[in-house]
Amino acid sequence: MSDERSPKLFISYFIVCLSVIISTVYITINFWPQTNMSSIKKIRITHGETLSGISSMLKNNGIISNKLLFEFFTKMKGYDKSIQAGIFTFENARTNNDIIDNLVYGKPDRKKITFLEGWNIKQVARHLEKEMKFNYSEIMDLFNDKIFIKKLKLNVNNLEGYLFPETYYFFEGVDKKSLVRRLVKEHKLFWNEENISKADSLGYSPYEIIIIASIIEGEAIYDSERPTISAVYHNRLKRGMKLQADPTVQYIIEDGPRRLLNRDLRIKSPYNTYMVKGLPPGPINSPGAQSLNAALNPQTNDYLYFVAKGDGYHTFSRNEKEHERAKRAFQRVRKKVKRERAGS
Repeated sequence: MSDERSPKLFISYFIVCLSVIISTVYITINFWPQTNMSSIKKIRITHGETLSGISSMLKNNGIISNKLLFEFFTKMKGYDKSIQAGIFTFENARTNNDIIDNLVYGKPDRKKITFLEGWNIKQVARHLEKEMKFNYSEIMDLFNDKIFIKKLKLNVNNLEGYLFPETYYFFEGVDKKSLVRRLVKEHKLFWNEENISKADSLGYSPYEIIIIASIIEGEAIYDSERPTISAVYHNRLKRGMKLQADPTVQYIIEDGPRRLLNRDLRIKSPYNTYMVKGLPPGPINSPGAQSLNAALNPQTNDYLYFVAKGDGYHTFSRNEKEHERAKRAFQRVRKKVKRERAGS
């Protein structure tokens, strides 16, 4: 009887010992610091990066000391397909377990980025090149990519007018398409049923309202004037008058924005509202919520003209006689400023 028990006891004892050894090795390797790293390290993981590529970056930056062990434990935990994209920060010595948890559950570094009202797609692309290190040409190609635009459920030729100006927080390492989708999504939030219905009641499509809003954005400095400026454009459109909006000309000159010259007003372009009647073929910048609301809610008045005062505000006029008087007043202000600058 005892002879029969001995092999079974030995096998049981062996299994227990083996389990203890395996558990000890697992715990030691998984929870023992990978390196003696003392400085702060950052790594950027892009979308679609392989586990091998990630472990190579970690090894090259001194965050782990053994690629094979890191990959083994990542796969054993079932996280080899769960590592996020973004820029991750590591400091001091870390265990395999800490590193894996950080890459899977941690929050990648976030970057604050602000897009200003009135920026056109070129200005947005330059800002993304500066702040997010994107390639300018690639971003511009994306803004004009008809297949990508169709996937955004937009029936337009480019994303001018649809990149909503706001302050955003993006994870470092975010891909270009995800970032642009977010800007477009924010713009679409404006177009609820009420605003779509309001555009229809004015006799315009949402796209046409965006065009009007972009012109208002190009003209207005102070929010209080946006509904009044909106009224001028709505009034002129109703009367079949040319809009004669300076921002539409600024949009087509290569060296703008600058003071417009008489020859600029004669440029042959569908965007030159001094030459053609009606709205230009598309938006000229990214209008913010204030300008979009102004385009949908023009003030009730009979103004047809306005001219700058020189302080950011405008003088509004009902007829050409009033307008000419306002222009002469502005010229006097401009000459006075010029003399004061020359004297100083």
